[in-house]
Amino acid sequence: MSSVSGEVAAGASAGTGRKWQRRGLSRRADPLFLLLAALSGVLILLVLAYMVISTTGTALPVFTKEGITFLTGKEWSPSAGKFGALPFIYGTVVTSVIALVIAVPLSLAVALFLTEYPVPRRLRGPITYAVDLLAAVPSVIYGLWGVFVLLPLFLQPAADFLNKYLGFIPIFAGPPSGLSYFGAGVILAIMVTPIISSMCREVFATVPDSDRQAAYALGATRWEMIREVVFSHSRSGIIGAVMLGLGRALGETIAVALLIGSRPVVDASVLRPGYSMAAVIANQFQEATGDHIRALVAIGVVLFAITIVINMAARAMVWRFSRL
Repeated sequence: MSSVSGEVAAGASAGTGRKWQRRGLSRRADPLFLLLAALSGVLILLVLAYMVISTTGTALPVFTKEGITFLTGKEWSPSAGKFGALPFIYGTVVTSVIALVIAVPLSLAVALFLTEYPVPRRLRGPITYAVDLLAAVPSVIYGLWGVFVLLPLFLQPAADFLNKYLGFIPIFAGPPSGLSYFGAGVILAIMVTPIISSMCREVFATVPDSDRQAAYALGATRWEMIREVVFSHSRSGIIGAVMLGLGRALGETIAVALLIGSRPVVDASVLRPGYSMAAVIANQFQEATGDHIRALVAIGVVLFAITIVINMAARAMVWRFSRL
């Protein structure tokens, strides 16, 4: 009997020893993991800094030579040594704005439909998977589909319709073309809608159900509940989702290059061809030499700066709304 008790006590002592040994290893692993995480963060910052310094250094001769006219000039003629990036900046901003004007209401509608309305499970699942799947489609597929399917079936007829009935408004002046700011903006809207809607859906799902029921208990309709409870609780998340979609729209290359028309001009009409920053880099970089390459890199630096400014503005807006 005493031998059995001794074996049990020895086993318990060994188990306790192993337990304390594991705890000791865990305590030693915590500082190591913290150091690894810190080094990873510093590495990302170093890579980002190297990108900024190297690209800015490459583009510096163009910035020095052109000065502010690089940003304000409208003429882009590499053979004549004239590099005015305003048409590309303008085209990037216009197509991104068109994309958000179309994508944000559509994304919010899809997210609300999937979270706030009694959709049958057999319908909710396929719609959710389809929306998420659209975000994984390569941009070149969107571009080719836009050129061969969307352009003849929708973009060109829509451009003709807008010009016919609203052509007296400068932004819809003719001659209309499917390869235009409008065409690029529509394809961008299709591309960013899955991103914005997926994020909004997750944000809406975090709204406490008790707040919804309280609104209904006070006599609110479904739309009043959505406006006063869901939107109020999700403002910062919606802004973050929209800014993430805007970042995708600003940097999109292939799909925009195929549908924007590749015409370096500043045109008030969205139904005419234009150009964007990412598209001109993709189209001209292979044939560029000398200052032409430096000018294209300079456009990339400007695009990077615009993206940083937009992200900083988004952070500030999210922080402000989260405090309300």
